[in-house]
Amino acid sequence: MGISFTVLSSGSTGNATIVRGGGTTLMIDAGLSARRIEELLAMRELKGDEIEGILVTHEHSDHIKGLGAVARKFNLPIYANSSTWSAIEKGIGNIKDHNRLILETGQSKDFGDMRVESFAISHDAAEPVGYNFYEGKEKLSVATDLGYVSDKVRAAISDADVLVLEANHDIEMLRMGRYPWNTKRRILGDMGHLSNDATGAALSEILTGRTKRTYLAHLSRDHNMIELARMSVRGAMEDRGCFYRDSEFRLCDTYYDRPTPWDTVSES
Repeated sequence: MGISFTVLSSGSTGNATIVRGGGTTLMIDAGLSARRIEELLAMRELKGDEIEGILVTHEHSDHIKGLGAVARKFNLPIYANSSTWSAIEKGIGNIKDHNRLILETGQSKDFGDMRVESFAISHDAAEPVGYNFYEGKEKLSVATDLGYVSDKVRAAISDADVLVLEANHDIEMLRMGRYPWNTKRRILGDMGHLSNDATGAALSEILTGRTKRTYLAHLSRDHNMIELARMSVRGAMEDRGCFYRDSEFRLCDTYYDRPTPWDTVSES
């Protein structure tokens, strides 16, 4: 079957992604209301009862706002590491014991023919993670909400066919923005969020001939714009000698208010 996915929503107002593979449909995070998640699913001809589990990256509200409600409504298992479970359990309400499942950082789990593996990232949360998805020779990597791309993250997401990678802010827009300085300092720090330039720099080191597309995710509505993110990331890559043709590699958009089209990882 192969891996396919759609980013339902991405940004500071809420995050959720659907990944299909191995005969299984999984959701990464549920950071919007249950009603809104169902609306977004319907835009991609999906229903909540088609989802078979929710993978949690970390406990911030834009990633777990609807987690408890969605899990209860559709009787879904939730997968998170022990530290994240400790951080979320008071905020998501009652979850049945059989739906409270541990997937420790660095562990992997098979869902049919698709293997899911978590990896550590740097963010101001209890124990935040990204996820890799494998089926056959295909690999999809999802990494958002990270202050910098460490050597371990770089190793984890290298050779992905498709990446979903954060490009949160333009540094100058953030510096000139309305946020208080302590918030700006947090975002700019190693436990905050990737800037467009940092994302471009990371891609220039990560990309191999195997990676065909990168989706720029978790864009700030206050301190970034879709066109600016694409231009800045590409410029940062070219500044480091990483040039490409659209036929070889593409930067793709994500949205806070609508899902991305279905994408199949194996597509060139």
